[in-house]
Amino acid sequence: MTATPVEASSASQAVMDLEREYLLQNYARYPLVLRRGKGAYVYDLDGKRYLDFIAGIGVNALGHAHPRIVKLIRQQAALLIHCSNLYYHEYQGALAKKLAEVSGLQRTFFCNSGTEAMEGALKMARAHGNKIDSAKIEIISVENSFHGRTLGALSITGQPKYRKDFEPLLAGVKFVPKGDADALEAAVSERTAGIVLELIQGEGGIFPVSAEYARKARELADRHNALLVFDEIQCGVGRPGTYFAYQLSKPMVLPDVMVVAKPLACGLPLGAIVANEKAAAAIGLGMHGSTFGGSALACRVALEFFDILDELLPSIERVGGYFRSALGELARKHSFVKEVRGHGLMLGIDLEVPGKQIVLDAMAQGLLINCTHDTVLRFLPPYIITEKEVDVALKTISKLFAKL
Repeated sequence: MTATPVEASSASQAVMDLEREYLLQNYARYPLVLRRGKGAYVYDLDGKRYLDFIAGIGVNALGHAHPRIVKLIRQQAALLIHCSNLYYHEYQGALAKKLAEVSGLQRTFFCNSGTEAMEGALKMARAHGNKIDSAKIEIISVENSFHGRTLGALSITGQPKYRKDFEPLLAGVKFVPKGDADALEAAVSERTAGIVLELIQGEGGIFPVSAEYARKARELADRHNALLVFDEIQCGVGRPGTYFAYQLSKPMVLPDVMVVAKPLACGLPLGAIVANEKAAAAIGLGMHGSTFGGSALACRVALEFFDILDELLPSIERVGGYFRSALGELARKHSFVKEVRGHGLMLGIDLEVPGKQIVLDAMAQGLLINCTHDTVLRFLPPYIITEKEVDVALKTISKLFAKL
């Protein structure tokens, strides 16, 4: 119990050294080697416990080793893990039905990740536009957005730092300032195939989009027969306290296409494109596919996840409100805090100082968070947390802020 994340034990150092020798060096990892998790906590090789308020960047929505998920994985792994999409299995149809019921959309395609889902959505928008006019190819995206790291998803990511090393990228992409409805209207035309929005920008610094802006995007998509695509990879599937972030709007703004991934299968790779009939009709036989997407194991886990999520939604809203209120009180005590943003259990504190050292200091104190956009502390805790865990996290954050 003596080692800290910034002073790795010899066992941890050996793991890190092995990775440095043999792995592609594309990750700036924190100096922490995790062995196991239980509930809202994870443990390193030396047995030190950490409260996990980043949850695998929003993936481990039910925390770690949830008993119902562990039991189900054991059962299904002994029956059928994967059979490819050459054949049917029992769980894709059932999961697609559940997604239709909770989303208000009709048809689903299963893949493995958020960026794959976005690639498929872009193909859907392009195919839809192509059937109307071969010049209808443009995609409108928002500055400061993040949609994934494959070439297509990267092409519509509104942060130049992610795009610059891989240009030229997909042609026909226009970026508009976030929240500027007039700029959005000026950018959309008869050449527009799709408009892509994150309802809460995640990597961009936890910035919610207003309901008015989303409604304007819906209106413009209808006017120009383009597809409205909502990226709910980080901000959806329960995290805002509703099934999806677009359901926060009153009245609700329904997209033509929605992409989801992170928490869907509780740590197993699973993403999905969920679309209305108009958008789904753009993809015909043989136009898109996935070898691994929608495996029996991942889909069955996702069905169990939704069963549990139905029970958790009220507490996500309640605990998220409690957390945000407490962060607001903390912000009022410290002049270097600019703003607290987010919904449900997707929250961020925007600082006037860099956040990297705060993240490392929190880790040393047994709390895992991360920092995006250099100054925004991001919190994506598992949905199972209570006010008790929030109080533990707040105590650590308060202590670190007091030192600043």
